Amino acid sequence: MRVHFIAIGGAAMHNLAIALKINGFEVTGSDDLIAEPSKTRLLNHQLLPAHIGWDANLITPQIDAIILGMHARIDNPELLRAQELGIKIYSYPDYIYQQALNKTRIVVGGSHGKTTITSMILHVLNHYKKDFDYLVGAQIDGFDNMVKLSDAPIIVIEGDEYLASPIDRRPKFHIYKPHVAIISGIAWDHINVFPTFENYVKQFDLFINTIAQNGTLIYCAEDKVVDDLVNSKETNLKLLPYITPNFEIIDGQTFLANGADKTRLQIFGRHNLLNLNAAKLACNQIGINDDDFYEAIKTFTGAAKRLEVIGKNTHSTIFKDFAHSPSKLVATIAAVKEQYPERKLIACLELHTFSSLNKEFLYQYKNTMNQADTAIIYLDNETFTHKGLKPFTTNDIKVSFNLNNVILFNNKEEFCNYLYALTLKNNNLLMMSSGNFGSLNLKKLTGILLDKSL
Repeated sequence: MRVHFIAIGGAAMHNLAIALKINGFEVTGSDDLIAEPSKTRLLNHQLLPAHIGWDANLITPQIDAIILGMHARIDNPELLRAQELGIKIYSYPDYIYQQALNKTRIVVGGSHGKTTITSMILHVLNHYKKDFDYLVGAQIDGFDNMVKLSDAPIIVIEGDEYLASPIDRRPKFHIYKPHVAIISGIAWDHINVFPTFENYVKQFDLFINTIAQNGTLIYCAEDKVVDDLVNSKETNLKLLPYITPNFEIIDGQTFLANGADKTRLQIFGRHNLLNLNAAKLACNQIGINDDDFYEAIKTFTGAAKRLEVIGKNTHSTIFKDFAHSPSKLVATIAAVKEQYPERKLIACLELHTFSSLNKEFLYQYKNTMNQADTAIIYLDNETFTHKGLKPFTTNDIKVSFNLNNVILFNNKEEFCNYLYALTLKNNNLLMMSSGNFGSLNLKKLTGILLDKSL
């Protein structure tokens, strides 16, 4: 079978392309921008397009299916040619669903935590050598790719609420029709497609309606919006609420209270312990009991860019985290402060997403960085231009975040100079962004800062 990817460079798209090639498909693709790590991974699998850009001549009647990424526009010349030729066009979530029709589908939804919960489930299933397929939004230890499709009886899917494709305007997680669904929390995001909080919440209401007859819904009872939504619905679903499990922190190490036993974890933070309980309940539904789950989860070290330790010494640790929305900032900063109460925290946020660069949404960040001892915000004014947004002022940020002493940078050189001049002894540094801080070399920064603080 021959499949062509329009916008092959996307995180999920390039992983699906690799998965299909591994399965013996003839795969081609195109994109007008391919960044790392997609570029190198596509190159390693001989899937990197020979030329950057769109070319309608790539679309021929010999192609069996097109998989269309959200990055493409509706007037994309390759898309238009495929429509003219009548070639079947899928969004990647629709393609995944078609391959999973005969599988037990576990779908993890929520504004935050879904990558970690999905990764935890995969880690446990992998520990016990279960046969399963998956789609997850980050690299995790023990998995070469972020997508796997086979004849396995189970598939675990990270259910993103963003739109499926330029011509399929459904949220991705509405497509999968899960047998087991998780909602980890609801906090307004993606303001460009969900202009009001009520409209955003409605997507989770509709998600619940897509769960298979007599299916299972696992939900965070500590999230009032989720709890109110679930309890307002009349449903035949099996409802499994979860809360933060009992735990304690001893010398910077988190232990889960499991009856009379204590399970030492590699992860930390109340939000991650909530994620753990959601993953445990999902694993219970496919035959893994609590004791076996705890045994396997002891070795889970986290997903890439989720409170990922990029360097440490005896008195300082440097983390990078995907946190960019208000709720994620609060949870991530609180986790590091609680885990290391004796250390001061320098928290650095890059405003990078469409929502975070929208002045109407910015007030949602009020008090989100107040727990940090030093709060730094970086934004590149060129990002406003790329996203077609009007820049806001320094005062807009201070007022919205309710931080008069916030340290602001919109010049990359000044930002880098400040970071390299930091002294970290008895301090932790937390770098939070869905971007890359203007291509800042975090590995180099980490080495220099840790050497200075010895």
